[in-house]
Amino acid sequence: MDKILDLLNAVKAGNVAPETALLELKKQPFEDIGYAKIDHHRELRHGIPEVIFGESKTVEQIVGIIEHMRDSGYSCVMVTRLQPEKAAAINAAVPITYDPTSRIALFGHAEPPKSEGFIAVAAAGTSDLRVAEEAAQTAETLGARVERLYDVGVAGMHRLLARLDTLMAARVVIAVAGMEGALATVIGGLVSSPVIAVPTSVGYGANFGGLSALLSMLNSCAGNVSVVNIDNGFGAGYLASLINKIGEKPTN
Repeated sequence: MDKILDLLNAVKAGNVAPETALLELKKQPFEDIGYAKIDHHRELRHGIPEVIFGESKTVEQIVGIIEHMRDSGYSCVMVTRLQPEKAAAINAAVPITYDPTSRIALFGHAEPPKSEGFIAVAAAGTSDLRVAEEAAQTAETLGARVERLYDVGVAGMHRLLARLDTLMAARVVIAVAGMEGALATVIGGLVSSPVIAVPTSVGYGANFGGLSALLSMLNSCAGNVSVVNIDNGFGAGYLASLINKIGEKPTN
C-alpha cells in the first residue's frame, strides 16, 4: 500500500507519467491470506476481476476470500462450480445468490450490460443446459448482453434456422453440444462472427465423456470455430465477453 501511495503522490507531483503509474499498478503484488493469494490487480491487467473456483475449496476458504475481496471494495464476486450444499453453507456466512443449474454464486450484484454487441449462447439439447448456463451467466456477470438459443441441435435443423437472425447479429456465438458436437460447425458455416465451441460430456458410450464432441469440434472445417475444453462453460463465457468488448471505448 505504501508503494501505491508513493506512486500516486509522484503522479500528482508530476514526477511520474500517469501511463507509467498505471503500468506499475498492473504489476503490483497480490494479497497473501495464507491459503490463497488474491490478485486485486487482475481487472487492471485483464479487464475482468478475480473469480473464485469453488469446486475444491472448503466453505471456510471461500467465505474468507469473499470477505477479503469485499473489504477491498469489490462490488461483485463470482464463485463457479459450487455445489448446492456448499452454497447454502456459504450463504449462512455471507449473502450470496446461487443458481443450481450453472452452479454459479454471486456476492453482490453484477453491473448491467455495457457492451453494444451481444453474445448468443446456443445449446444443442436440454441436457447441455448446465454448461450453457455456466457460459451465459459468466458472460452476463462480466458485463455482456446474452441471447439464449436452447434445444437447437442438428437433430432438428429447423429449430436452429428459426433463430438465424439472432445468430447472424451476434458479435460472438457460443455453441454448446455433446454427442458428436456437430452444432458448432453448422453454426460456423452460417455466421461471420467468432464461434466458441464447448463440447459437453453428454452422450452415449462412444461419446467417451465428451471426447468425441471435442475431437469433432477440433476438426471443424469452419474456419471461425475455436474450441475450449470439455464442459468448460466458464472459459467460453469469459473469452466471449473479452471478444465482445474489442473495439469499444471503456466506460467510466
